[in-house]
Amino acid sequence: MTELEKLKAGLEYCYDDAEVDALKERAIIWCGKYNALDPLDFATQYETLKNNLGSVGQKVWIAKIFNCDNGKNIHIGNNFTGNYNLTILDIREVFIGDNVMIGPNTLITTVGHPLTPIKRRNHIGIAKPVKIGDDVWIGGNVTILPGVNIGNNAVIAAGAVVTKNVPDNTLVGGVPAKVIRKLENDIAESENDNGNDETI
Repeated sequence: MTELEKLKAGLEYCYDDAEVDALKERAIIWCGKYNALDPLDFATQYETLKNNLGSVGQKVWIAKIFNCDNGKNIHIGNNFTGNYNLTILDIREVFIGDNVMIGPNTLITTVGHPLTPIKRRNHIGIAKPVKIGDDVWIGGNVTILPGVNIGNNAVIAAGAVVTKNVPDNTLVGGVPAKVIRKLENDIAESENDNGNDETI
């Protein structure tokens, strides 16, 4: 198997292999162009995201500075906001649902490395997809690690490091992130009733 085939199969792979490197080099180039766009030219920003990400819904905006490892492995639903300094290391797939907000300085990574030094010296990585459901709010300075699934209507408190799956309708926080409490899912109620909103 090639290193790229190993990567896609979920096996350990060499991250400085030429084929794997080519994906990152392409991402460096297009992210640089995206970050150089007029910050108020939202139409061109949106078209650039549509042309370089795997799939993009309606009303999708990512602030600068944005960086990724590929782009084509990122799939975003409708009504998405990614705030300043969002980094998505999409060596594997990252699926983001509808109505998701991500705070500034957040990292979503699909790639990790071995605990043994000999493998790290040989530039070995292993990657697992990340899935984020609908109506998720991710606070600032959050880190989401490889293989994590975040359920619908979850809230990730600022500064959290998410190492395990997050159930639907839960607030999690801390390092590592743990469930703080269950959340109401009022999506069936009037969307104009914001009287019980909370800020974290």
